[in-house]
Amino acid sequence: MAEEGQVIAVHTIEAWTDQLQKGIDSKKPIVVDFTASWCGPCRFIAPIFADLAKRITNVIFLKVDVDELAPVAQEWKVHSMPTFVVLQEGNEVERIIGAKKEELLVKVEKLANVAAA
Repeated sequence: MAEEGQVIAVHTIEAWTDQLQKGIDSKKPIVVDFTASWCGPCRFIAPIFADLAKRITNVIFLKVDVDELAPVAQEWKVHSMPTFVVLQEGNEVERIIGAKKEELLVKVEKLANVAAA
């Protein structure tokens, strides 16, 4: 498992369930990057997402490949890549569709400030 300050790549349904439970138990918000290896905008935004994970340690950052974990992508109704889903105690509170750097930065920073309060 990855430590704080890293994006945790989730490769199995079990790992997904474990990470969701960690977020619920710790009350830490989770930001999930639903991505695909063939997606150009996903490759563009990945280093920005990784940088956020390094800077903001009171939020859990997950990466899910939609081809690898199609059932998870379907469960969360992900149709475009990248899609960022923000979860609070297991429930979706925000969704950003597309490689929208500014929107992602603003929402995650706001989330981190709320989580720190």
